[in-house]
Amino acid sequence: MPVSSPDVEILQIGPYPEWDQAPLDATFKMHRYFEANNKADLLATVAPKVRGIATRGELGADRALIGALPKLEVISVYGVGYDAVDLAACRERGIRVTNTPDVLTKDVADLGVAMMMVQSRGMIGAEKWVRDGSWADKGLYPLKNRVFGRKAGVLGLGRIGFEVAKRLAGFDMDIAYCDVSAKDYAPDWTFISDPVDLARHADFLFVTLAASAETRHIVGSEVIEAAGPDCMIINISRAANIDENALLDALEQGRLGSAALDVFEGEPELNPRFLALDNVLLQPHHASGTFETRKAMGQLVRDNLIAHFSGADLLTPVL
Repeated sequence: MPVSSPDVEILQIGPYPEWDQAPLDATFKMHRYFEANNKADLLATVAPKVRGIATRGELGADRALIGALPKLEVISVYGVGYDAVDLAACRERGIRVTNTPDVLTKDVADLGVAMMMVQSRGMIGAEKWVRDGSWADKGLYPLKNRVFGRKAGVLGLGRIGFEVAKRLAGFDMDIAYCDVSAKDYAPDWTFISDPVDLARHADFLFVTLAASAETRHIVGSEVIEAAGPDCMIINISRAANIDENALLDALEQGRLGSAALDVFEGEPELNPRFLALDNVLLQPHHASGTFETRKAMGQLVRDNLIAHFSGADLLTPVL
């Protein structure tokens, strides 16, 4: 069967850039779930024919949606995170799941390190200091904290954590990491088995581990207290890995020095307590947000769907 056959019907959960949408539309019959005014009516019409889902990492596909599609065979996720996909429901029915790892790894690591630099050196405030005339009126910008030579902790030394640590090595930092076991590809970095001990070690704690039920709120009150008033927590993973209420309490009370966050519970509607803080850098979940990476992600979403429906091996299977 040609993969461009319109008989292959895909439910699209969220929008993609036009450079991805056009080739998807040319290859499959796409049903845009996100555009439907009445999603239940759309499902009632297309559910018997849908064989694939194209989604995004933060949107995923829950058990109810999966259960509504009796012919579903594959879910292709635009993003490295797939925690919003109900994997248990997929396993029960033998539904394949793919994501887009590797192609976004280095951009995400770049942003994490940039967030550390921007927050530590106060660059957002410094730019405002120039623009609003404070430099001329008040003189030099208040002193901030250095980065080089300090202690970094990387919570989760997978693809992204490894690239973060490589970049931190260029700042002559004392690098430690926490994972399920010591990694033979990281002989020059210190393995610490307990996240609390890692936080106690770190001046900068990077959260880079994949999200799962087991890692939910792994950065909770105990880890945050161990990090302390001189530490910065940087999250470029998933919001669920941090207990936001514990984080906000510590930031507001000065028990944690600062934070730099690219992900939030309920985003884009984040907790308004964040907006009142001057010791947190807020970013709009755009760590993979470069033209180059997003095009590569879209290509991998399509290639996985094409591989499945042409009988070839999946390129980046999760299940």
